[in-house]
Amino acid sequence: MPKNLSQIAKSKKIKYFLISFVDLFGVLRSKLVPAQAINEMQKNGAGFAGFATWLDMSPADSDMFAIPDPNSLIQLPWNKEIGWLASDLYMDGVAVDASPRVMLKNQIKKLSEKKLQMKSGVECEYFLISEDGSSIADQRDIQSKPCYDQSALMRRYDLIKEICDSMIELGWKPYQNDHEDANGQFEMNWDYSDCLVTADRHVFFKFMVKNLAEKHGLRATFMPKPFNNLTGNGCHAHISVWRNGKNQFLDKKDKLGLSKLGYNFLGGVIKNAQPLSAFFNPTINSYRRINAPPTKSGATWSPSSISYTGNNRTHMIRIPEQGRFELRLMDGSANPYLLQAGVLAAGLEGMDKKINPGEPLFCNMYADYKKYPNLPKLPNNVSEALNMLGNSKVLNKAFGKKNIDSYIKLKRNELDDFKKQGRFDKKRSVTKWEKDNTLDC
Repeated sequence: MPKNLSQIAKSKKIKYFLISFVDLFGVLRSKLVPAQAINEMQKNGAGFAGFATWLDMSPADSDMFAIPDPNSLIQLPWNKEIGWLASDLYMDGVAVDASPRVMLKNQIKKLSEKKLQMKSGVECEYFLISEDGSSIADQRDIQSKPCYDQSALMRRYDLIKEICDSMIELGWKPYQNDHEDANGQFEMNWDYSDCLVTADRHVFFKFMVKNLAEKHGLRATFMPKPFNNLTGNGCHAHISVWRNGKNQFLDKKDKLGLSKLGYNFLGGVIKNAQPLSAFFNPTINSYRRINAPPTKSGATWSPSSISYTGNNRTHMIRIPEQGRFELRLMDGSANPYLLQAGVLAAGLEGMDKKINPGEPLFCNMYADYKKYPNLPKLPNNVSEALNMLGNSKVLNKAFGKKNIDSYIKLKRNELDDFKKQGRFDKKRSVTKWEKDNTLDC
């Protein structure tokens, strides 16, 4: 029996529900529903006009209904009157295949048919900035290597504590908070879980950080590269596949601790990394972070070549310990659902075709990249990434050509709008258009 949201509202004293979904551009859309109306919404969904969001629809299309998943319910720790709900989109009684959460659930279903489950964790980096986005908020945070700076961290203690306390209360098991490699940049880590749960929590985390930052008189941004001279915001994903509570990626006899299944899955990700960049690095600004020159700290901490290694952060994929790998390609603008769905679709191909990822490289890729001229490169801009996505037989088959075409169409419309304002040049400062359209990603 599904959870009864009306009863939960009474027991938890919830007065309103945010019934939410994420569109193709990763924008969180919601309706605020009083608890007295939640029975109807749980049954039939909250109505939306799809054309009014970043979904490839027209004003003539039927109403779209967001049916909340009661298992996703999060009572806001800082405002317990409100319960947040992730939702699946339906139109005319049929699931909207182009909605990102449905896209992820379709890939999960394919994996479950193999009696397998993908578990994942994400590392979300963000900046605390001035209201207009022109500078970091903490003007005393000026070290050339500010990573793990205790003083800068503790000057933001009140905010970071409230975010971490919220995650503790929600049962996410957060385990560390730190000042990251760029001035004004922070990262907060919580435990891994089922990939759908992680995606829902990822969506909520971004909302929570922005909301609580505003409460503290600050502005938070997950924009990939808000400042040219500083390290960008990554969103690293840690991946493993399980069956009946046992990690199927784990092989203690392997030199890196990864099973044949794990290597095949990894091989699928490597093979599809170029087109996946359109999902993992979806904004114009994303391409200031990858294939980028060194930053103020001395390193970008982001990939340019497609390679994997052991416990070495200069490669696109590292295997930090036995039984999992870390994919370092994604940035802060990645759609949380398409992030997980893209990894899973590529991994499924790798498992089905038993793709060999080749031998790992144990070099400093930032210094030694010229020694490996034949390594495939990541796209240089969003237009290249979209071309690669459009030509990907694997991803078109996984998500449906119509859905891929819709995504590309909307992103190219965005690109055309940017071109009216300026030209993308990594050597020049971040444009006003980029900040206006990406600071709140």
